[in-house]
Amino acid sequence: MLKYILKRIGFILISLFFIVTITFALMQMAPGGPFASERKLPPKIEAQMNEIYGLNDPIHVQYFDYLTRIAKWDFGPSFKYVGQSVNDIISRSFPYSLILGMEAIFLAVSIGVLLGVIAALYHNRFGDYIAMIIAVLGISVPSFILATILQYVFAAKLQMFPIAKFDSFAHSVLPAIALAATPLAFIARLMRSSMLDVLNSDYIKTAKAKGLSGRVTIYRHGIRNAILPVVSYLGPLVATILTGSFIIEKIFAIPGLGNEFVESITNRDYTVIMGTTVFFSVILLFSILIVDIIYGLIDPRIKITGKEGD
Repeated sequence: MLKYILKRIGFILISLFFIVTITFALMQMAPGGPFASERKLPPKIEAQMNEIYGLNDPIHVQYFDYLTRIAKWDFGPSFKYVGQSVNDIISRSFPYSLILGMEAIFLAVSIGVLLGVIAALYHNRFGDYIAMIIAVLGISVPSFILATILQYVFAAKLQMFPIAKFDSFAHSVLPAIALAATPLAFIARLMRSSMLDVLNSDYIKTAKAKGLSGRVTIYRHGIRNAILPVVSYLGPLVATILTGSFIIEKIFAIPGLGNEFVESITNRDYTVIMGTTVFFSVILLFSILIVDIIYGLIDPRIKITGKEGD
């Protein structure tokens, strides 16, 4: 187990090196600069700002300086917020994104698995049709369209929830639903397909032949095996939730890290763009590692130690 984890961490570090390098190169190739014409700074002041932030240094010097800071978990100063570092911005805004993301993941997994199981148990019947209609709608309607619909219906018209901001749990309900809709639909379809395969497998038929009740067969043997593909989807689900939060946080005016990322692009705050990209990449890569470990613990047929894990 330890050997496997250390090996995967090594691959994660290599992946992060390439992510940092590619992100840095893209920022260098971007037209203009953080103190470009939008701010209408006099040329002398712009030159002084570039000198202060080291933007006049040769590319290779900037690159190695940035690598050194990343190794120390220092993303550098923000070009927009004077006196604040990218680390300060992440510390301030990420808790909002974390709360919203955890709520969305909980909704997507719990309701998605429930709909998938119902659809499989009532295959080609009313329950199956209703569950799949919900799944198709969740996949078909983009999250930003669903977000505006939820705001109009439940906030503007019915006034059941706040329309924006993030001051209480009620403020997180609508954005969490909008963020969870697409992965929820995918999990429902994935769980339905997996559950149907499990219910038609030989060991389920054998369990029924031995006299086990339908409830025990389904919950103890059926769902446990059918949920494995859903567990493997949790890693990509984190990426889906994180990237989807960029738009949702902007629509609901949530001061999360996704909103800060969008603002940094508008303001050409390159250090924030690079810092949040690296930060999100770390979360994604380690979440995939954790999911792989959990998958191996749930399914004894999967070995993550010894030669099988190599």
